[in-house]
Amino acid sequence: MGDGRGTVPSRQPRESFQDFEASVLFCTRCRVAQPVRERLLLVLPDGELHEYICSGCGSSSGTRKVQAPPPQLTIG
Repeated sequence: MGDGRGTVPSRQPRESFQDFEASVLFCTRCRVAQPVRERLLLVLPDGELHEYICSGCGSSSGTRKVQAPPPQLTIG
């Protein structure tokens, strides 16, 4: 006990990072990390494809796929 160390926080489950969005990414054209805007690129049967656009020059800095939730089946 009196060793001066704090308690180690418990690890959060991986589910807390499922909906991760970037705000700054490295731009290959600007050659520096720049703020990015996210725009919807495609709507797919299993989710959506988003593209990150550099705020400085307007070039694409990456993509992100958002998985659609499984369909809800109702029996009635």
